[in-house]
Amino acid sequence: MKHIVVLTGAGMSAESGIETFRDADGLWEGHDVMEVASPEGFRKNPELVLNFYNQRRQQLKDVQPNQAHKDLVLLENDYKVTIVTQNVDDLHERAGSNNIVHLHGELRKIRSTGNENDVKVWTEDINLGDYCKKGHQLRPHIVWFGEAVPMIDKAIEICYFADILLIIGTSMQVYPAASLMDCVQTHVPIYYIDPKPAISNNTKVTVIAKPATEGMQDFIANIK
Repeated sequence: MKHIVVLTGAGMSAESGIETFRDADGLWEGHDVMEVASPEGFRKNPELVLNFYNQRRQQLKDVQPNQAHKDLVLLENDYKVTIVTQNVDDLHERAGSNNIVHLHGELRKIRSTGNENDVKVWTEDINLGDYCKKGHQLRPHIVWFGEAVPMIDKAIEICYFADILLIIGTSMQVYPAASLMDCVQTHVPIYYIDPKPAISNNTKVTVIAKPATEGMQDFIANIK
């Protein structure tokens, strides 16, 4: 059974109503990204950061997986499918995908500021004064700018054993995630779905310049 590795970014969830990471003026939901997605921002104003992610977490209750998420699940009938996502939402899980690696963390998990391995599922708000058992403030289980990406080595290994690489809805500008495209073996075909592709067509990359839901139909037709 062929192994399809799928790299997904914000464009994967955009059609479900989740805002893409940054809009044209470089802000994320009206905030400077470093205010809400860096250790420095958290130290400076932890309440602002907690409230920001509380709003994102609540938003998940109002959105549903889109057809592109569901099409990835259907691929599992004929292929081994592993999803490596930059997204912190849980739409891949809710659609029914079975093999998912979250590079940048998960909105519906928390961890202790005193122990990065003390991670728990958490679906409600995190407030100042919410502590782990050892008395450390809880924080979102999100990889912020300047922090290590714990799952990157696993993702590199997954990409090396891909038979097909499918990239959906990512600018391929955020590292180390963007480097994963270079981790597949030289003979592996690469498909890139994005309405504003950052990669031009070349001998190795087949660009499908469409949103995720439309692009998935083209991809499925290509590999049949």
